[in-house]
Amino acid sequence: MALTLDDAPFRHREGIDTLLAALDAGAGCARYVGGIVRDTLLGIDAADVDIATVFPPEETMRRLQAAGIRVVPTGLAHGTVTAVLPSGPIEVTTLRRDVDTDGRHAVVAFTDDWREDAARRDFTMNALYADPVSGRLFDYFGGLDDLAARRVRFIGDPYQRIAEDHLRILRFFRFHARFGDTIDADGLAACEARANDLMALSRERIASELMKLLVAPGAVPVMRLMVERGILRAVLPEIADAGPLAGLATREAAAGVRADSVRRLAALLPPAAADAVGARLKLSNADRKRLVAASLGVGDEGARGLAYRIGITSALDRLLFAGAPVDDILGWDVPRLPIGGGALVERGLSKGPAVAAALRAIEAQWIAEGFPDAARVDQIADAIVGTSIASASASSSGRA
Repeated sequence: MALTLDDAPFRHREGIDTLLAALDAGAGCARYVGGIVRDTLLGIDAADVDIATVFPPEETMRRLQAAGIRVVPTGLAHGTVTAVLPSGPIEVTTLRRDVDTDGRHAVVAFTDDWREDAARRDFTMNALYADPVSGRLFDYFGGLDDLAARRVRFIGDPYQRIAEDHLRILRFFRFHARFGDTIDADGLAACEARANDLMALSRERIASELMKLLVAPGAVPVMRLMVERGILRAVLPEIADAGPLAGLATREAAAGVRADSVRRLAALLPPAAADAVGARLKLSNADRKRLVAASLGVGDEGARGLAYRIGITSALDRLLFAGAPVDDILGWDVPRLPIGGGALVERGLSKGPAVAAALRAIEAQWIAEGFPDAARVDQIADAIVGTSIASASASSSGRA
């Protein structure tokens, strides 16, 4: 793999030259690090730019502010500040080494040793640095070879890396689903042996990693492997079969529908467990409703009728789960009924329940006819209002 970082759009972002000059990048005091280096080497456009520097966070802030850059102290305890450029935020983090870890949190000390900073990272492909001026790459643990081989490999002892941060178990599989080819046997064995460590993590952290994994290119084979090895058994025992996910992913691809993490999670869960799992993972109320509703079926109202009633996203969930066509709602803007109660009152209906009932009848016919235009809705309304008025008149005459 190349020994220098190719030119890329992020290197020309507005304000980045000022930031790098403030951090003495020309003297080797700041480097690009992590995902932005990895993704650029793979030819992937990356939005997030991370920079590592030898300067302590307070000195970093002072230098950036002196250069006219707004700085937000987003994580001073861990050495991170956010430089707000005209082209967007960039995180700048002081070189660090771990002092103490408990599997969930780390206490760090700042250092000026680049290798020491690299050694505390998770995977070799995430511990690559690049000189912002020359593009020269710095690789302390064989990350370039692993990246070329599409191999996700822990830095050093996988068991130690997992003991430092249990979330790395899920990150190992997520990164393999995104970048991997042949899985690293040592890393897999460590993740399987330490899978119960996931119980110590907050369910929000688990959910964040899992939802990202589910939309990665290799999500299906990786989830199948995770089920086989019991990786999630301690925290999500409901996920016991990856087969339904494989079927859903095939239907998504055939329909040209982008992978969706909530929909894919629903495919992995027994319907009866969907709401409980959504609550355990602290998903939003809207996402929990989608989990529960995805398997409810589509009825006989048609794709557009379903989408009108529950929205495009939820309709896609149900249609794809049922193996029904989705072409009718892809790119379709859900219309609004082009008539309101006031127009019915003008036609002679009395305000109140009669108007509401007539609107429901008009809407039902409008949907059944495939959402015709306003002119046709006027015709439908005339007929339904006329029938309603006639019925009310006959009822009144009968009482008289």
